[in-house]
Amino acid sequence: MGRLRTSDFDFQLPRESIAQNPVCPRDMSKLLVYDVVKDKIFHRRFRDIVDFVKSGDAMVVNRSRVIMARVLFDNKEIFLLKNLGGDVWSCLVSPGKFFLSGKNFPITDSALAEVLEVLPDATRIIRFSDDPQKLGQIPLPPYIKNSNAEIDQYQTVFAVEGGSVAAPTAGLHFTPELIRSLKSFGVLWEEILLHVGRGTFLPVKSDFVDEHKMHSEYFDFSLENARNLNLVKQNGGKIFAVGTTSVRVLENCFADGKFRRGNGETDIFIYPGKYDFNAVDALVTNFHLPKSTLIMLVAAFLQSKGVSDGRKKILGIYETARINDYRFYSFGDAMLII
Repeated sequence: MGRLRTSDFDFQLPRESIAQNPVCPRDMSKLLVYDVVKDKIFHRRFRDIVDFVKSGDAMVVNRSRVIMARVLFDNKEIFLLKNLGGDVWSCLVSPGKFFLSGKNFPITDSALAEVLEVLPDATRIIRFSDDPQKLGQIPLPPYIKNSNAEIDQYQTVFAVEGGSVAAPTAGLHFTPELIRSLKSFGVLWEEILLHVGRGTFLPVKSDFVDEHKMHSEYFDFSLENARNLNLVKQNGGKIFAVGTTSVRVLENCFADGKFRRGNGETDIFIYPGKYDFNAVDALVTNFHLPKSTLIMLVAAFLQSKGVSDGRKKILGIYETARINDYRFYSFGDAMLII
């Protein structure tokens, strides 16, 4: 296989295929199941995922919670990226010409901010007089417009630790009832952590995939996570990763046939021809944007499962989903690869 171009992962999607509102109840979203061994697609509902797991398997989810990252004031915007300690944050801003180094400005009558530094990538380091999340809004993606979604509908029902600037969207389909059903079937429910940063969703601007540089994101994978999932592997169970964020943590913390404790920053970039999966046996994911690192990861997973050309297969699956009126992106439907 020659060098992959970013354009190799492009596809056309009509605007009406982009979900603007979530399905209610969550687990009634559509679920496209692709069985790699049978090379067959099944069309189900998300709650039917119980039909594809067995006792002793593990469902691994990202427990990160989305912060109120979008701060709007006076026709200006501050997008919180990462807390650097106290009330100092790394931020995206608009318009850039307003947010000059050393600038002090009010956000409200009682909330002030100061630009401490302008970085080469155009991000700003800003100190706030108080927690800026108190002033923020939920950061829905820009392709979602005039949505009727409530704030908690852009959070998973198991979200705990705040730190993400976008939802780990594959987890949005789970309800408390579905989680109880999975547990009652003997499926291990395992929660890990990766705070979704802008790196996950930044467009790949390089012509060639291998020239793209991933931004790092904070993760935590506990000793208990490692012990539990090692037992699953030892007993012949399968590891179902819910979302590309869970995949990145699992693969980052697996070496020499075992899961190991890990935390810190990861910039692991998974794409076809670059990476062989070791930890993950099945993948639950949404339908992603064209030319994104996310669709590249899914293509790599298909290839690791024995598909000769993961890129071609994922684009074919996406076209099948489009024809069958699946809803794409954050509030969209889901796919299970087994």
